[in-house]
Amino acid sequence: MADNLNDLALIIKSHFPLVQVETSEEVRMMRLLERASNLENWPLFVWTVADGLKRFPRTDVVPQTYEFRDALRHIDKTPQNGIYVMLDPQPYFEDPVNVRLIKEIAQEYPKTPRTLVFVSQHVDIPVDLQRMCARFALPLPTPIEIRELIKQEAQLWERENGQPIKGQQQAVDMLAQHLSGMCQDDAQRLIRQAIRDDNAITLEDIHRVLRFKRESLGEGGLLDFEIDTGSFADVGGLKNLKRWLELRRPAFTGDAAKLGVDVPKGVLLLGVQGAGKSLAAKAIAGSWGVPLMRLDFAVLYNKFSGETERNLRAALKQGDAMSPCVLWIDEIEKGLAQDSGGGDGGVSRRVLGTLLTWMAERKSRTFLVATSNDVSQLPPELLRKGRVDEMFFVDLPELPVREEIYRIHLRKRNHDPLKFDVPSLAVAADGFAGAEIEQTVVAAIYESLSEKKPLATEHIVGEIQRTRPLSVVMSEKVDGLRAWAAGRTVSAD
Repeated sequence: MADNLNDLALIIKSHFPLVQVETSEEVRMMRLLERASNLENWPLFVWTVADGLKRFPRTDVVPQTYEFRDALRHIDKTPQNGIYVMLDPQPYFEDPVNVRLIKEIAQEYPKTPRTLVFVSQHVDIPVDLQRMCARFALPLPTPIEIRELIKQEAQLWERENGQPIKGQQQAVDMLAQHLSGMCQDDAQRLIRQAIRDDNAITLEDIHRVLRFKRESLGEGGLLDFEIDTGSFADVGGLKNLKRWLELRRPAFTGDAAKLGVDVPKGVLLLGVQGAGKSLAAKAIAGSWGVPLMRLDFAVLYNKFSGETERNLRAALKQGDAMSPCVLWIDEIEKGLAQDSGGGDGGVSRRVLGTLLTWMAERKSRTFLVATSNDVSQLPPELLRKGRVDEMFFVDLPELPVREEIYRIHLRKRNHDPLKFDVPSLAVAADGFAGAEIEQTVVAAIYESLSEKKPLATEHIVGEIQRTRPLSVVMSEKVDGLRAWAAGRTVSAD
């Protein structure tokens, strides 16, 4: 809180006539502004369309200031210096008269120092005013502050009811983890709800928090959201990737600073289609116990100039709001294909720039999993070391992994693998990707049902023989991809 106050006070002391604040925590922001004004011994005023202009925290309203323009005219003419907070100003920026009045107030600052602070969830400052405007971001609560909120609410419950709250430490840790990225008011309400619901903090409270965060994105969310994800028990092979992720799990789900390491940023999974990249992305979220957010570039693209980049920024902001989470960009090359001819008006380059900026500057615990089937279409900037933590190549499964995959899919469909000649199936499926192996089991089940016979090894072998895997149909492309990956990436197996 002290840093927030100092940053805001510094902006005021720097003589910026205009300040832009985008936040949904209006009450918290007003408390901070009150402390900053007291610190500088400046009077504080606030305007709303409902109450007009008044001295804060007093209730007496300046006459004839209910309209935004009238309030600006009053501020422009008054010799009273101070901080003037304008709440929900966005609709009034469309009026050129209002913009002119704001500019005149700002230009008169050397004679009469008046700071206009525009506060709303969305504030788009007109171009003519931007050079005179400073931006203040009200930070979200830190993990330490969230734990302090949990402690305060638990102590309040104990004082009121004479007994401590119940619950497991794991649930408390997960609650603090998933409240990260939420504003203080929402976090406090959810903590209070968790405690007062059953005098305990349980895993059910975690699901409630995730539902709330998902609903807060609104129906117009640009990301597909999934809480229930898979696990690595459903993924055959990929032992190097699994080990790499397990080593980094404590840093991502716990306190990375305490461990003396950086929070993991993400991975790029390259490989053959159907080899398990998408399944791995889902398993990462499931094994780490965090939600999975899927970004589809097709949803973002818009024919109007600048809208695609705006949509991407909004989607990434939604991902940050859901942190800790896994953000999965499937077939990333389709959204970032190199635009050598400029056929899309430079949209791909601007989208790439937006994504790279987010990857470099984000502070949230949003683990990026980008998957790609065609590395030749990826821009070199994305492949540079440091954009993600590691690049893994997901190859066609070797013999032992094919056996493991067959056992997984047989068990998944309530068939005992011990009743099948799994080693023979794995040998026959040489060159098959994981998804193709799964489909031989699915197709064989349909075949056995048509014959009214129990599923047998022969049914699956028959499907293997009738299938031409991608490694055969597109052998040149697959061989080229495997040759490129050798020595450039880390094998996921």
